[in-house]
Amino acid sequence: MIDVRNPGEIALGMPEGAHPLLPEALESRVGDLAGPEEPVILVCATGPRALRAADRLQRLGYRRLSVVSGGVDRWRHEGLPCVRSERFDVEDAERYARQMNLPELGIEGQARLASSRVLLVGAGGLGSPAALYLAAAGIGTLGLVDNDRVERSNLHRQVVHREDRVGQPKTDSARATLEALNPGVKVQTHRLRLNAENVEDVFSDYEIIVDGSDNFPTRYLVNDACIRLGLPNVYGAVQRFEGQVSVFSAAGRPCYRCLFSEPPEPGAAPSCDEAGVLGVVPGIIGMLQALEVIKLVTGIGQPLIGRLLLFDARTTRLRELALGPNPGCRHCGDERAVPADVDQGALQRRAPAGETRG
Repeated sequence: MIDVRNPGEIALGMPEGAHPLLPEALESRVGDLAGPEEPVILVCATGPRALRAADRLQRLGYRRLSVVSGGVDRWRHEGLPCVRSERFDVEDAERYARQMNLPELGIEGQARLASSRVLLVGAGGLGSPAALYLAAAGIGTLGLVDNDRVERSNLHRQVVHREDRVGQPKTDSARATLEALNPGVKVQTHRLRLNAENVEDVFSDYEIIVDGSDNFPTRYLVNDACIRLGLPNVYGAVQRFEGQVSVFSAAGRPCYRCLFSEPPEPGAAPSCDEAGVLGVVPGIIGMLQALEVIKLVTGIGQPLIGRLLLFDARTTRLRELALGPNPGCRHCGDERAVPADVDQGALQRRAPAGETRG
């Protein structure tokens, strides 16, 4: 018996003894299960897909073909035995069904998402959309680092927060939203400001770091800690109508310092408070960061490693720049040494807190 439904449907259960086989792989894989002279029973949800599969197999020379009339729906109605994947309960199988229907992801990819541990640095404009979509996608453990409280001026772009939570810690507000969205995701909060003394302790419990910070000292701190710990760094930044996103791999070549070797002089990069930001722009960049995390976890597609994606909301255009390692980078260049703790004092003098591109 061959079940030709999609993985999301199969995760909810399939006839006992059946073998799952995606319709697009039918001709190439059916020979692994049965030869043309063997009897084959085909089943789908209600029948039509199984009939089409039977026509395709008939053209390959299969003659002993049967189709379950009414499909799995009738199979269950008749009380015939079904088995379900132990990886997901019924609620999760229903929640992620459309996502698991993607052949590139399937049940295995969803299981990798469920076992992953991702840390978001910042629960603000970038961290909000990234957190929402990563929780919705089924990331197993989401960490949130932020030391700020919700302000009313945040709400036009920091969509994980609400009006009735103004004054609350952002980590508490974000956790409440994420747990309501997907109770199956474990949300871990770190209400603190990252510094050289605590950054490695916080990062060491995670596999991927998403940098949604809003100041240069934290970005350099995140970059250097990721290199030391061998963690990929999913970077994003926004200002006014523009945004950028990239992935700095666990190997650290290239790294954030290859892109910006030193912070700008004070006043060269005004904060969002000064320059303003269109609320939807961090939403777009944050969602792109979430996409890159999903790609890194599942192995789907090509992450933005060695590429810097630039977005301009005024023209709705994306540009891509090649980003190679800087041979002279003191952290990931050819003669690099393991980076020491970032000099927070020097960075603060160059770029005061709140001075940001994002």
